[in-house]
Amino acid sequence: MTVAIHVGPEPVPVLIDAVRRAGGRVVPLEEAEAIVYFGNDDPDEIRSMLHDGIRWVQLPHAGVERWADAGVIADHPVFTAAAGAYAVPVAEHALALMLAAARGLYRLARATSWGPNESREFVGSTVAIVGCGGIGRALIRMLEPFGCPIVAVTDSGEVPGATRVVPRARYREALPEADYVVVSAPATAGTRGMFGAGEFALMREDAWLVNVARGSLVVTDDLVASLRAGDIGGAALDVTDPEPLPTGHPLWALDNVLITPHCANPRGAYWRGLAERVTSNVHRFRTGTPLEGVVSPSQGF
Repeated sequence: MTVAIHVGPEPVPVLIDAVRRAGGRVVPLEEAEAIVYFGNDDPDEIRSMLHDGIRWVQLPHAGVERWADAGVIADHPVFTAAAGAYAVPVAEHALALMLAAARGLYRLARATSWGPNESREFVGSTVAIVGCGGIGRALIRMLEPFGCPIVAVTDSGEVPGATRVVPRARYREALPEADYVVVSAPATAGTRGMFGAGEFALMREDAWLVNVARGSLVVTDDLVASLRAGDIGGAALDVTDPEPLPTGHPLWALDNVLITPHCANPRGAYWRGLAERVTSNVHRFRTGTPLEGVVSPSQGF
C-alpha cells in the first residue's frame, strides 16, 4: 500500500527522496494524508496546512516546545518529532565539552602566553545526566571507556550502563556527587528554569554544568551569579537563554565558561538523521506499525 505524503512548505529534495525510499508518494498538500514538515517553524504555518485528511505530521526537530506552547499539537493528527534522530552527534558534543572543561581547553584556547598546567583527568569522573533519553543513552555508551560512574535522571526505568537511576522529580539528588551535570531534558512547562540558584548551590564547587538541551532550562542570571561567586566550577553551553546570546552578555566575559552556538548537531548529521527518521516513519505509517517519536500533547514532548 502506498501513502500520499506532502513535503513542505519547503520541498527539500533530501526529504522527498526519504519519503520515496520508504514507498511513499509525494503529493500536493490537498491530496496528502500526511505531512513531512519543513518550513519557518511558525506554529501558524503548520496550523494553516492541516486539513481533515491529514492523519500524521512529521516535525523536523527533536524539541517541539514552539508548537506545543502554541497548542498546535493535539491527539489528531498524530505529531512525531525527530527526538533521538540526532542523539549521537549531540552526545558527541556533550563529551567534547566535558573533555574541554577537564583539560582547560576553554582557557588555553584564549591564552596569549605560556602558563601553568591546571588541567585535570576526566577518567573516572561522575557524570549526572538530567533527562536521560536518546542523547543521554548515547552519551553513556561513549563514556564507557572513561570508567565514569553515571547517575541517570529519567522516568523511563532501567538505563543500561548507569550506576544509579533517579526519577525526574528527584533530579536534585543527582547534583551533589557529580563532577559534570549534563542537561539533556526536553523544554516543557515543568522543566523551564529547573537549574537556578538553589540547584547550583547543591553542586560541587568544581563541578561543570553542560547544557545541550534548551537554554530555557537554566536561569541565566542565576548561572552568571553562581559562576562569578565560584559556587560551581564552570559552564559549557551549546544553548543559552536568550539565544542567540547577545554581544556583550556577561557570559561572554567569564573565563570559566565555554559557549558554542547551538551547533551540537552538525548540518550533515542533521540532514542524515532527519532523512533516516522520515524514511523510517513513512514506512511505519505505510505498514501500520507504531511511529517513532510520537509527541504527547499532555506532556509536550
